[in-house]
Amino acid sequence: MPMLRSLAIAPLLLATALTVPAADRPAPAELRVPGAEYAVTARLADLTTTGTVPTGHTESKDWEGLEAPETVTPSGVPGVQIDGYFPDTSTTNAHHGWNHDAQFVIRLPDHWNGGLVVAGPPATRRQYANDRIISDQVLAKGYAYAATDKGNTGTEIYKDGDRPGDAIMEWHRRVAELTVAAKKVTDQRYGRTPNRTYAAGLSAGGYLVRWQLEHYPWLYTGGVDWNALTFTPEGGLLATLPPALRAYPRGADKGNAAAHDEIIAAGYPAGSEDLWGYQYNKQWDSLQRTVREELDPEYDGATQAGTPFCKEGTGAGCDTDYDFASRPRSVHRAVERVSLTGRIQRPLISIQGTLDALTPPAAFGDVYDRMVTDSGRGHLHRYIKVPGGTHTDGLVPISKQLRPMLPSFVESFGQLEAWTQGRQPR
Repeated sequence: MPMLRSLAIAPLLLATALTVPAADRPAPAELRVPGAEYAVTARLADLTTTGTVPTGHTESKDWEGLEAPETVTPSGVPGVQIDGYFPDTSTTNAHHGWNHDAQFVIRLPDHWNGGLVVAGPPATRRQYANDRIISDQVLAKGYAYAATDKGNTGTEIYKDGDRPGDAIMEWHRRVAELTVAAKKVTDQRYGRTPNRTYAAGLSAGGYLVRWQLEHYPWLYTGGVDWNALTFTPEGGLLATLPPALRAYPRGADKGNAAAHDEIIAAGYPAGSEDLWGYQYNKQWDSLQRTVREELDPEYDGATQAGTPFCKEGTGAGCDTDYDFASRPRSVHRAVERVSLTGRIQRPLISIQGTLDALTPPAAFGDVYDRMVTDSGRGHLHRYIKVPGGTHTDGLVPISKQLRPMLPSFVESFGQLEAWTQGRQPR
């Protein structure tokens, strides 16, 4: 992404008419992000992607593949954007030429409704990943918006930290850190802190929503998660991905009934077969190796993140043959460290695509719903299955059975607003 052109465009953008008298709000340059090591502020004519793409205040590659073709999002939201980073030692995020992790973006619309939405990115993406599917949507409703890169990015997150699980644990701290800072920034900008704060996220970002509501509930009013990744003591992805990696090459989607049934038995939904080829080649293998290296680095010895697409039967060190249940107790402790409990303390709406072939409902959404119920928090959780929904809306063209989930997220966010503001019964 090219460097932010804040200084070059400032005269033009500052000429944009403000809808609030200057005396009522501090100038953008006076805003400070508590705890940030560096930050740059700009007044923008439009904080949505319609405005931030041409001015260089977002990065379209961050959200590539997350929306269905021809998706139209809201626009026309003037305000202030702050980009920067918190102190960090890792350098995987190259946005703006900073080569510095713990980057964030905060957007402050002129017409503020008093609320704040905080998000972390899916997978190993960066801070602008949710700009189309979350930021544009909530900015149009008047919310301030803040997003983090989670503190490490890319396919080598396992290099960040000293202990297995450190990189993932940092994700949680970075979301909470940004939430606290963003609230203080809204206080500076508008003269008061938010009267409601929501966490929202897709996939790994959805996992972060659940974690925040379990561990940092005082920061939030509620949350919405979308096809959320779910680490559990039973292994999560480390238990569901290897069976798919073993079975798919044997023709699981081409008539080999035994191989097909193995994938179904691992939790993948019948009807998602059209997605298996894409998932095998693009996500199952790489995600297994990345997550396994982060949580079980000893499995492949000195090798880092295993051998791509190693053949079934290769044995020790091959992620295709990985068996989480048989791994040492130290590995299980590392997974438990990042595992969810279901003990949410704020209202949560979870939406789950019925044809999700990466975090399939039987092994992820259904499991977390039971965890919440078993912990006695069922009254705080609404679990909505979206027929035909798959992991990301960019996959919709693969099959006629698939439908975009973005409308369901927008609807669910509205339901969360009504629920937490007392406008509708539980």
